[in-house]
Amino acid sequence: MAAPRGRGGPKKDKWKSKSWYNVMAPDMFDRAKVSEALADEPEKLIGRVAEVTVQDLTGDFAKMHIKMSFKIIDVRGSDAHTTFVGHDMASDYVRRMTRRKRTKTDLIVDAYTRDKFLLRIKPLIISERRIKSSQQTAIRKKVYDVINNYTRTRSLNEVVKGIIGGQMGREAAVACKVIQPMQRVEIRKTEVLRQGDIVHVYEDEHEEEEAAEVVEEKPVAEEVPEPPVAPEEAKE
Repeated sequence: MAAPRGRGGPKKDKWKSKSWYNVMAPDMFDRAKVSEALADEPEKLIGRVAEVTVQDLTGDFAKMHIKMSFKIIDVRGSDAHTTFVGHDMASDYVRRMTRRKRTKTDLIVDAYTRDKFLLRIKPLIISERRIKSSQQTAIRKKVYDVINNYTRTRSLNEVVKGIIGGQMGREAAVACKVIQPMQRVEIRKTEVLRQGDIVHVYEDEHEEEEAAEVVEEKPVAEEVPEPPVAPEEAKE
C-alpha cells in the first residue's frame, strides 16, 4: 500500500540531486581552494562570486584585512575556476589609518592593464599632517598618473600582486614627496569594470601547447587605450 500524501508521506531529500564543487582561485594565487559550492548542475555555478581573505589564501596573517572577490567562469569536473573581480579592505582597518591631525584624500582612477582589463581603483592617501586643498588637488593628479603608468605596463595578475604587496602604494607615496610627505598610500578598493584577455584553464600540458601555438598566430594586439577618466574624489 502506498504511503499517503501530505504530512505523513515520505519526505524528499532536497540535497540528494546536488553536488559539491571546489571553488579554485585564479593562477595568481596558484589555484588555491577558496571554498565549496553546491549545485545540481555545473552551469548554475557560472557567475557566482566567492569572497576570501588574503590570509586564507596565502597564510600571511598581516593581510587578514584584505578581502578578495572571485567570479566563477568555468567548471571542469569537480573544480570551479574563477577570475579576479575586485578586492576591498576591512572598514575597521581603514578607520585605524585615519587619525586626527592628518588629511585623508580619496580618489577614483579608471585604468587599463596591459591585457586590456579595465579596473576602477580607489586609493586612500594619508598625509603626515594637515594639508591645503590645493595640495590635495596636486596629490590626486600625481597619484592618478602613477597608477595609470603602473597598470598600463603590467598584466592583471601583476597589478593585483602589486596592490596586495603594497608596491603600487609605495610608488605613489614616493611620487607625492615633492608635494608633501605621505604617511601612507593604500589601495583601498578595486573593481573590474571590463574583462580583458582571460587565460583559460587547460586540463593538461598538451592542450596548453596547442593553445600557445594558436596565440602565436594571432596578430599583435593594439596599444591599450587611455582610460577616459579624469582624477576625481571618491564617492561611496
